Amino acid sequence: MDEVIGLFPTPLLRAQGALPRALVDALVAHFSGLAVQDNNSSPNLSHTQMLQPGDSPLFVEAAKLVTPRLVDFGALLFGERLGWSIKEMWVNVLDAGGRQAMHNHANSFVSGVVYLTPTALGAETVFMKSPGGTDFAFRHDNARTTPGPYNADKWVSPSPAPGDLVLFPSYLMHAVPPNPGGSRVTMAFNAIPTRLDSWGYAVSFAG
Repeated sequence: MDEVIGLFPTPLLRAQGALPRALVDALVAHFSGLAVQDNNSSPNLSHTQMLQPGDSPLFVEAAKLVTPRLVDFGALLFGERLGWSIKEMWVNVLDAGGRQAMHNHANSFVSGVVYLTPTALGAETVFMKSPGGTDFAFRHDNARTTPGPYNADKWVSPSPAPGDLVLFPSYLMHAVPPNPGGSRVTMAFNAIPTRLDSWGYAVSFAG
């Protein structure tokens, strides 16, 4: 009997309704006006300063709801339930026509996005295969091919609702296509485990 085995898959956690609507609305009301930092990806994309969870009671409340899922997700990555802390949080405002270029997040192990407003069709977060090291030198890509998990270059996340959360390894490349709708507000964050131990070679991280 033939068997196809997916070697070394990349996990992505999607949690619908992770934050309650009252908290989502409060985050939008408080932080939308503070998103004044320019982003070089697009003139229609701005964000707040990088903030610590303790900088806002709203972030504290959000972090309390997100952290148990970080522990679960971290167990998939490292094989053990570790302590986790969110080291920075920020809010993005993507107006009509704005886009976010392909990027990943440095100096962290898990990154996340909480969607705070409805997302227009076509402006869902897109996750990409790493641009180097895994492809054949010659590609097979034409109108007859069917994209799948072993040959696709990208994966478009399902349309999120306000309060939905995604967690993913910080090295995973991702982007947002040009936004065809109204303002798209998200809260993003990076997280680190409190400690990693590789047979006695241990590193502790400060949040």
